[in-house]
Amino acid sequence: MTTQSNEEAPSRDRLNGPVFYSSVVGIVAFSLWVMLATDQANSIINAILGWISNTFGWYYFLTVVIYLAFVIYLGFSRYGKIRLGPEHSRPDFNIFSWAAMLFSAGIGIGVIFFALAEPLTQFYNAPNAPDDQVAAARHAMELTFLHWGVSGWGIYTLVGMSLAFFSYRHNLPLTIRSALYPIFGDKIYGIIGHVVDTAAVLGTVFGIAASLGIGVIQLNFGLDYMFGIPKGTWTQVVLVLGIVLFATISAVTGVERGIRRLSEFNILLAVLLLLFVLFAGKTIFLLNALVMNVGDYLSNFISLSFNTYAFDRPTEWLNGWTLFFWAWWIAWGPFVGLFLARISRGRTIRTFVLGTMTLPIIFMFLWMSLLGNSAIDMAMNGASEFGEQVMNNPPAGIYLFLESYPMPIVSTAAVSILAIVFFITSGDSGALVLSNFTSKLKNVSSDAPIWMRILWSAVIGILTLSLLLAGGLTTLQSAVVITGLPFSIVLFFMMAGLLKALKLEAFKEDSRRLSLAGQLSGRSGGGSERDARNWQQRLKRAMSFPGKKQTRRFMDDTCKPAMEAVRDSLQEQGVSAEIHQGVQNGDDYMSLNVDFEDEQNFTYQIWSQSFSTPGFAMHAPQADSRYYRLEVYLLEGSQGYDLMGYTRDQVISDILDQYELHMQFLHLNRIEPGNINMPDSPEQPPA
Repeated sequence: MTTQSNEEAPSRDRLNGPVFYSSVVGIVAFSLWVMLATDQANSIINAILGWISNTFGWYYFLTVVIYLAFVIYLGFSRYGKIRLGPEHSRPDFNIFSWAAMLFSAGIGIGVIFFALAEPLTQFYNAPNAPDDQVAAARHAMELTFLHWGVSGWGIYTLVGMSLAFFSYRHNLPLTIRSALYPIFGDKIYGIIGHVVDTAAVLGTVFGIAASLGIGVIQLNFGLDYMFGIPKGTWTQVVLVLGIVLFATISAVTGVERGIRRLSEFNILLAVLLLLFVLFAGKTIFLLNALVMNVGDYLSNFISLSFNTYAFDRPTEWLNGWTLFFWAWWIAWGPFVGLFLARISRGRTIRTFVLGTMTLPIIFMFLWMSLLGNSAIDMAMNGASEFGEQVMNNPPAGIYLFLESYPMPIVSTAAVSILAIVFFITSGDSGALVLSNFTSKLKNVSSDAPIWMRILWSAVIGILTLSLLLAGGLTTLQSAVVITGLPFSIVLFFMMAGLLKALKLEAFKEDSRRLSLAGQLSGRSGGGSERDARNWQQRLKRAMSFPGKKQTRRFMDDTCKPAMEAVRDSLQEQGVSAEIHQGVQNGDDYMSLNVDFEDEQNFTYQIWSQSFSTPGFAMHAPQADSRYYRLEVYLLEGSQGYDLMGYTRDQVISDILDQYELHMQFLHLNRIEPGNINMPDSPEQPPA
């Protein structure tokens, strides 16, 4: 039977040597080059960036639309009901916590840095901007919404959905290579997988370092503005060290506590700041402008998304804005996508798509519209000097803007706290993602060891600090954008792999629909299997709440003989079949595994699952506070029914029902051109 890595199932979490060491070499080599030969590095990288922009500008515009259309199609297709995990799994986080972490990981410090700078820059300098100021203001917000809207989140959604599906449903490693399994098969465990994961690590660490560098500059300005702490190298050194320290603490505490709580605090503070701007400013105007901006964006989305300015190409503007954003979103895809996957286990594809494509977008529209329209309104009504200052010095924008509002000390302090928490959430989620990328984990639902998270937090901090001191931050940002081109190709492989794997799931569903076995034996739906027992037996079984000893005895006396009978019959027909039995994490299990060599294996598992005994049953003789069900699990998860109380022949009938359904599935997959097999899950307790 195939295991998690198809080469060996790690008995403990450990370092993925090829990916880790090649990533470290790449980081050190690039950093030394940028620090020791900044001018040369800047010149070469800008030349490459210019060539990509001039040659592949059309490609970026097209691919971003294709990614978006693909994830929307999956979300509303028949595949939308498939879970990102076993069928029995449910979300680990409530909707508020999930939305908060989506927001904090996927948006980051950019919302503060660009919230005023982009709307004002587009208002003054957007290509083909209308001469009329009102029309120019509307066009500026259209472009801002385009760069921060659903297009970029389509990329994050694609990566997150792919990683969650292959990792949590098929028990593959939570890394980029797993999404390529349907295309390359076991080759993902060799050089192909190492190259893809190493590229993802480099793009992630450079992207986070660039973002933190921008944030440090932003925060340094705020401290100078509020407290007179001078802008300079030593201030930035202290800020980086402090942020990395807190990010490390948060990463060590894990997703469930540190990252989750910081994200929730972050979104609450951001909402309070938005409400302050709304009600302390021109409330009615801002609400009207918000509705108008959304309408303009939706009505012109298609033309905006395909406008490559072919006849009068504003190359410098495209490189600085639209192409920069598309490449930046793509380059950040591995980082944000893996984090989204990590927090989305148990959600269906449909809810995942709807959540990622609405919850952070709604906030972004509110944030950009309220702040952007307020700034544009100030510029249109005499504060042109303010507009020029923000364009020329984006970190100053939010602080200069809040000067015109009541209680500027309080509001600017809130912005600075928001910026700090954004830094920490970017750093801690980045350290977590990088640790998982460079580790071999025994359980895909767990995270890398603490020492790995501490190590990557330190690497991010040292890299950010070194490039700030050497003046190579701009070069690093350009390099991140360049990495978007090769990874955009990987995304197409991910799309193809995910679609093939989802077709496999559809074949499983069709096999259930087309097979008559379940109806004939009455495994489900109350057919002949249930009729074989008289009504007293059925009632007794329905009111039974057995303890651990009873279920263990039932497994030995009834389930095991049933499995052995099926196994022996299969072996007589020349089919390789094995029975495994044991205890994991206190849960008894028993499984029948049938090896079909080059085709998808058949696995029928029975797990003893503990539940709280209902109150009405507690008065029964020998009742305990916990009772047990013997649930059937296939590769895709729990089938939702209890075998306890079945006869040996009924258990055999149930195994054969599932076996015949599997044979029907193999037939459908076999006749499909380019059919594939996904790896089988190892024996593991159903989480």
